[in-house]
Amino acid sequence: MNALQQFELMEVVDIETLESTENKFEITDLDSLNWVFRKLAALKTKEKEIKQLANVERDRISQWEKGELSSITNSTSFFEALIQKYHSGKLAEDPKAKTISTPYGKSKTRASKEAAEKADEEKLLDYVLENGLDEFVKQSVKWADVKKTFKIVDISGEKVVVDDNGQIVPGVAVKPASISYSVEV
Repeated sequence: MNALQQFELMEVVDIETLESTENKFEITDLDSLNWVFRKLAALKTKEKEIKQLANVERDRISQWEKGELSSITNSTSFFEALIQKYHSGKLAEDPKAKTISTPYGKSKTRASKEAAEKADEEKLLDYVLENGLDEFVKQSVKWADVKKTFKIVDISGEKVVVDDNGQIVPGVAVKPASISYSVEV
């Protein structure tokens, strides 16, 4: 903002007197219009400066926040990994130790069984249509229903998904069993 614009703003400070009903300001000629434009230009420049400063400060605060949170995130991940390692050891000793509770938090495990998982929707849809399993087709495969008819078997050391006839189902893979851990504080 230049010195002339600062001067223009000093005159705008008392805008209430310009708006009062007794001495209400009106544009009556080219000079008064020019006066209003100068005030407006100065106000717009000041508004732009304020917004630029605010954006710079937002960016600076955002960078500060990221820096502060990165160490917290790293520490949190470190401690959660320690809890998971400890809990997996306890779970190996006692398979019933699914939850470990202290006054300050809990470590929980959740086991999931191996399950059929869609690997290629297109191949699976082709298979379902070719084998007359139309009741499992809407616009796509009714996965929740059709997977109930499949079984997981071990063929030559490899887990595969088969149908009721023992035929391997294309487009379906075996998701291995896993244990998930969660921490509550």
